[in-house]
Amino acid sequence: MSKSSKMEQISLSQLVRVFGRIGLLSFGGPAAQISLMHRELVEQRPWLEEKEFLGALSFCMMLPGPEAMQLATYTGWKLRGTLGGLIGGLLFVLPGALIIAALAALYVAFGEVSAVQHAFVGVQAAVVAVVLQALIRLSGKVLNDKAAWLAAMVAFAALFTQMLPFPAVILLAALAGATLPALQPTNSPKPASVPFKRTARTVLIWGLLWAAPVALLIVLQAQFLIDLALFFSKLAVVTFGGAYAVLAYMVQAVVQEHQWLTTPQMMDALGLAETTPGPLILVTQFVGHLAGYQAGGTGLAVLAGLVTLWCTFTPCFLWIFAGAPYVERLLHAPRLGNALRMISASVVGVIANLGLWFALHVLFSKHQSVGPVTLPNLSSFELLPALLVLLGCGLLLGLRLPLVIVLVITAVAAIFAAPLM
Repeated sequence: MSKSSKMEQISLSQLVRVFGRIGLLSFGGPAAQISLMHRELVEQRPWLEEKEFLGALSFCMMLPGPEAMQLATYTGWKLRGTLGGLIGGLLFVLPGALIIAALAALYVAFGEVSAVQHAFVGVQAAVVAVVLQALIRLSGKVLNDKAAWLAAMVAFAALFTQMLPFPAVILLAALAGATLPALQPTNSPKPASVPFKRTARTVLIWGLLWAAPVALLIVLQAQFLIDLALFFSKLAVVTFGGAYAVLAYMVQAVVQEHQWLTTPQMMDALGLAETTPGPLILVTQFVGHLAGYQAGGTGLAVLAGLVTLWCTFTPCFLWIFAGAPYVERLLHAPRLGNALRMISASVVGVIANLGLWFALHVLFSKHQSVGPVTLPNLSSFELLPALLVLLGCGLLLGLRLPLVIVLVITAVAAIFAAPLM
């Protein structure tokens, strides 16, 4: 079925129903979300062919930003053009964004209650298990040769010692991959070219939409919101490799450079984001909301959450709508596949660094700087978090329980065990 015939046969109401269901049920991270979209769009209805879906997924993995959200946007565009892309992308994000806003407000209101604080010890322990699970899954898929292992180890070492920032690690991995010989040269003819004027118009429109609120904040001299907007706009450009990969960069900047949040607050944010539908990168909304509250109260918190959402997800529509017409041509460039492969391998090292960061801050209450490296004070080891981490790993990796159930169990266990320790 051609694209034009699909657009004629699929109504907007059908698109809203299907993508609305995807948005409400998209728990469990990118892998589960992509599987859900495959079932809804390829298996249960003849909207996309397997080859089209996999090609779209490959394209989205080459882009910065949340690949599952961008896949929803791209498939919507494929089915009903720009309006379809907006429906797919917005319905994938909005349910989770509304829930995150409510959770952030509750966190601000009740986060100091002792029972809630104990619960978040359990949530943080579960987060360590979640990151470990992501590391195991991804490493099994991408570390399949010596070059991939080397890329992962270099990325870990560069970030752990703070020799290179996250964007530089990803850029170097991409450049190294592009220099490798093409794995599978293609002999099929290249698709037709796309008019440059159409691409330039798309980039201009979405670039202005992205920049307009930032420009307004500059005019209003709202310095805190300007700093948020610029930081999360930069984050949107360098978020290759998914949410777990960029979290290491975000933690370093938010906690150490800007000091908007503490490390425990960052881990609470990630734990709450894991319980909601939609892309995990919605954790940025929680970060913005909490940072805004601490800087100026409830009103600034709401504005900060909205600014963060805008600067996180508006660029995703720019990447998709500008790049979608080129997908078939890009998939004929084998060296891009090598670049993506090395980026994926380096992301394993990035996630390993993130997991070690979280684990050290959960298991030890005091830390010290040794040169560029932050190491724990071994005498500050905490037994309860260690037991909760083991519980979370056993439930998530051993019994393979759903993440939401694991978070609830570890939180409840922490509430009851804390007074006994």
